[in-house]
Amino acid sequence: MTAIELRGVTKEFADVTAVRDLDLTVEDGEVYGFLGPNGAGKSTTIDMVLDLVRPTEGTVRVLGQDATADGVAIRRRTGVLPDGFSVYDRLSGRKHVEFAVRSKETDDDPDALLERVGLLGDADRKAGGYSKGMRQRLALAMALVGEPDLLILDEPSSGLDPAGAKEMREIVQSEADRGATVFFSSHILEQVDAVCDRVGILRDGELVAEDSVEGLREAVGSEETLEIAVGDADAAATDAVRDLDGVTRVDRDGNTLVVSCADDAKTRVIAALEDAGVVVRDFHTREASLEDLFLAYTEGDAPGVDGSGGSSDADDTDADDTDDTDAATDAEEVAR
Repeated sequence: MTAIELRGVTKEFADVTAVRDLDLTVEDGEVYGFLGPNGAGKSTTIDMVLDLVRPTEGTVRVLGQDATADGVAIRRRTGVLPDGFSVYDRLSGRKHVEFAVRSKETDDDPDALLERVGLLGDADRKAGGYSKGMRQRLALAMALVGEPDLLILDEPSSGLDPAGAKEMREIVQSEADRGATVFFSSHILEQVDAVCDRVGILRDGELVAEDSVEGLREAVGSEETLEIAVGDADAAATDAVRDLDGVTRVDRDGNTLVVSCADDAKTRVIAALEDAGVVVRDFHTREASLEDLFLAYTEGDAPGVDGSGGSSDADDTDADDTDDTDAATDAEEVAR
């Protein structure tokens, strides 16, 4: 069974196309990371999954149901943490969670949910005095009400310190372990790399890549980064490395050379330095990070990507979708 299925989905706002002919499938029980630069269409896509906006063309199915016909039923089985969540300033954290429990007609213990996200000690404080990270934790507690079949998290680590981000990852993993599907967008690529089964990368409203992180790495190619601790190296030695077949970039950071190269070029790099009289004290390699892969796909260096970059029109549309959310809409969206 698929948890989310979009087929041929296009969303137009006046003369702006925010999402274009999008096919996207998220399997039941999967943790799916949804990435893209600002304005790529991520928030618009999430809004269509939640039936907050309707597609211009195409179909959206969520948890086996038509999102446009069965939106209320779908939202009852879905927990949502929206980006930029706004609170009711005069209500306590506990009152927020109690509201979500009543809205979903569940028997959840609000204190248990607040304790799970690290807010029990502040449960009776007015949420208007919460920090951004505390508001994010509160939104997560509300999203977890009713053990939803689908969790949609839009920038879930925004405002969290490293400890909070780690706790967020652990909650995502525990929700996946109990069988929930987790669909989230994030700019913090380490978070995505740590918990996702698959990653989709959106650019200009189109899905330009979709695979596991390892699969994306293999698709981009076998290029790795070779970090070499050296003695003094003059420009001629650096040029000797830069001119080798399979080397795409050489940078110098103090007594360390950072060389981007194909896997089969590593021994040639070391040999070229030694032939130039450079003392190689140590070296190690690292694979392309998710950030490297993200840039390759969004800036046009990956296979099948044309390098045209993001659309300023789409940027404006996606930003508007995020900014035009008030406190009441956010709280009700989370509670549903």
